[in-house]
Amino acid sequence: MNSNLTAILRETFGYEQFRGPQQAIVEHVVGGGDALVLMPTGGGKSLCYQIPAIARQQAGQGVAIVVSPLIALMHDQVGALHEAGVSAAFLNSTLSFDEANDVERRLQRGEITLLYAAPERLTTPRFLQQLDALHARGQLSMFAIDEAHCVSQWGHDFRPEYRALTVLHERFAGVPRIALTATADALTRADIVERLQLEEARHFVSSFDRPNIRYTIVEKKDATSQLLRFIQREHAGADFQDAGVVYCQSRKRVEEIATILSDNGIKALPYHAGLDAKVRQDHQDRFLRQEGIVMVATIAFGMGIDKPDVRFVAHVDMPKNIEGYYQETGRAGRDGLPAAAWMTYGLQDVVNQRRMIDESPAGEEFKQVMRGKLDALLTLAEATDCRRVRLLRYFGEQSVPCGNCDNCLTPPQVWDGTDAARKLLSTIYRVQQASGISFGTGHIMDILRGKATDKVKQFGHERVSTFGIGAEFSETQLRGVLRQLIAIGAVAVDSQAFNTLQLTDASRAVLKGETKVQLRETLSSPTDRKSRRSNGEKTAAPPAALGLDDAAQVRFANLKAWRAEVAKEHNLPAYVIFHDATLAAIAGRSPHSLEDLQGISGIGTKKLEAYGAEVLRVCTAG
Repeated sequence: MNSNLTAILRETFGYEQFRGPQQAIVEHVVGGGDALVLMPTGGGKSLCYQIPAIARQQAGQGVAIVVSPLIALMHDQVGALHEAGVSAAFLNSTLSFDEANDVERRLQRGEITLLYAAPERLTTPRFLQQLDALHARGQLSMFAIDEAHCVSQWGHDFRPEYRALTVLHERFAGVPRIALTATADALTRADIVERLQLEEARHFVSSFDRPNIRYTIVEKKDATSQLLRFIQREHAGADFQDAGVVYCQSRKRVEEIATILSDNGIKALPYHAGLDAKVRQDHQDRFLRQEGIVMVATIAFGMGIDKPDVRFVAHVDMPKNIEGYYQETGRAGRDGLPAAAWMTYGLQDVVNQRRMIDESPAGEEFKQVMRGKLDALLTLAEATDCRRVRLLRYFGEQSVPCGNCDNCLTPPQVWDGTDAARKLLSTIYRVQQASGISFGTGHIMDILRGKATDKVKQFGHERVSTFGIGAEFSETQLRGVLRQLIAIGAVAVDSQAFNTLQLTDASRAVLKGETKVQLRETLSSPTDRKSRRSNGEKTAAPPAALGLDDAAQVRFANLKAWRAEVAKEHNLPAYVIFHDATLAAIAGRSPHSLEDLQGISGIGTKKLEAYGAEVLRVCTAG
């Protein structure tokens, strides 16, 4: 069986070897076992169910049903399978009545190897009856549940419709199921197992490390200007612009930043749920099919986006938790080439996220879990040691300093903020005691630093005993202290009373000196960080082609132009035809025969037959 699986890998998908646990997963599912697969974005999750589906179909076991949450993902994956010579189809709202009926007839005739469907469609009575008929004939080979974290209330992208997938185990006992996700902490993982009834499934947990991604987190000062400098310095130039994604908290912010980037010569498009559906689809298609587009979006954008050459993901607002941060940053560098994850965060981000948790209609248990997840992300942001070590530790993985995050490249200075924290808490207490009411961050800072503003004088707060006792600290330092105090629960923000600050039971330990507050010095601006441009690295070509000589660079550019024409003709993203890495390998080899193309990663039998002659023509022209 191993030789057959390797043959499918090589001949259909153009890869010589399985990566990591792929082979063990494939063999387990082909053998009829259930599996829970945690594998980072870009790690090859799709092959873990596509190859078993092909192998089981060849063995006469019928069609594999793939549960997918997004229409765009279905279209691209089915298109990619067609390019590889695999019979695949999807059922979703983009099909006409006649088209959907045609797919259903082909399904019952056994002409489809993989069928993609959304969870809402899969659990309809009509579709379940069709699956019953297949199952009765022994023609239902397996279920693949992609983006399985959507089933968990603890996950960062919970979708209630995924809960109905319990019907698969109850109604189709004996049909193997594989659930896959790139992101799940221990709590989310346990919830996936319970909700999908995968108690007997074998778990395959890959390393969460994405060593090609450089993590940088900076303190928010002017987020828009900071973002603009980051992109202009590291990801945009006269010759080309990198594709990237910028995440914002609100629709309004998305529109603002997309406009500012565009006004500064960066090809940027907005994406959020408030846009017309056709506009959203057009922007997503342009991002996938054109080069060098920066998508500015809310978290509504991104799940299932397979674009391999996204060179950076930036957050101008802090996400809700580490799972969301990891999932979103993981959309960068899927091709394994250098990529960047850049985030700016500030006190208001912490306040906003805490307020959303506190104001949610969920129960207290859920809120406590969400607060803990937010605190873990804030700890990552405030960390003075290796970002990657902390990120991987959150997912239960031990590692060593990476040498490729901002803290490793430019170690920050650390200072003891305990004294400042005690003075800040004392000021909150004294002001409330003197006035009988609470005040917000700005006013407390003014009193602590001894600034006799009109508001301070209005309330007589210049006479408070703590007035000016924090004058030696900058406002930036004190805001860092306050972020930590909010994170550890020593200060509460009352969103119902104009975001005023309140002491809590946890304040006492800090006031008594029992809890230490360690802080990093003010973070460097992005212009102080090492960048590939400031280090004089070659930037006249995309990363995939940087190692090629001049003649190969020309072949690479010609191949990309040819690929763009083919992709447009097939109405597919260019990377579905060939990845940049495959084109670079072709250009570097300078092939003169079809035999020269064999063994290049990403060129399977069907693609060699379909495109081999044209590739040779392009490589030998001129």
